[in-house]
Amino acid sequence: MRPRTAPSATVLLLTGLALAACGTRADSGAPAAEVSPAPARVGACTAGTTAVRFLAAAVHATASQPAVARVEVTNTSGAPCTLTGATRLTARDDQDKAAPVETDNSAAGTGAVDLRPRATAVADVGYTDLNFEGTASAREVCPVQASRVEIALPGDVARTVEVTGADGAPAVFSVCGDGVRFGAFRA
Repeated sequence: MRPRTAPSATVLLLTGLALAACGTRADSGAPAAEVSPAPARVGACTAGTTAVRFLAAAVHATASQPAVARVEVTNTSGAPCTLTGATRLTARDDQDKAAPVETDNSAAGTGAVDLRPRATAVADVGYTDLNFEGTASAREVCPVQASRVEIALPGDVARTVEVTGADGAPAVFSVCGDGVRFGAFRA
């Protein structure tokens, strides 16, 4: 009969790993404790970590359907960030002939939207850009003709963003009335 020797450290280590993989601890036979890495702290998306675009509607409103613009927020940092809370939009008339149009997306729900680096979140902005009581050129009589808008992400300062078309060319955010609806962001 062979004399009994103590198991080597390598055997103990491998046995412990095998038991841990099976859900038991090597030293006691008790269930292994769940060990998960601490979650990385994700900061809020801010002016310093994002780029924002405002795209005016490609199609004018009808009497029953609003025009739909888009706000795009792109994470330009190397780390994830989160949009949580209300984002505010302010449009001021270029000639200061009308009161600013102000709205936020709190009514649309402002649940958290996580953005990976270089990912983009999009929100729709519904509005009327035609005066249906006017003439064929009624678009010109909208009270607000804004070539820039101010956008403030949740808890952040507002920044001025040029209004563009889908092709990236300069455009105008023409707003008739205060019925501007800012939707929730989606990634």
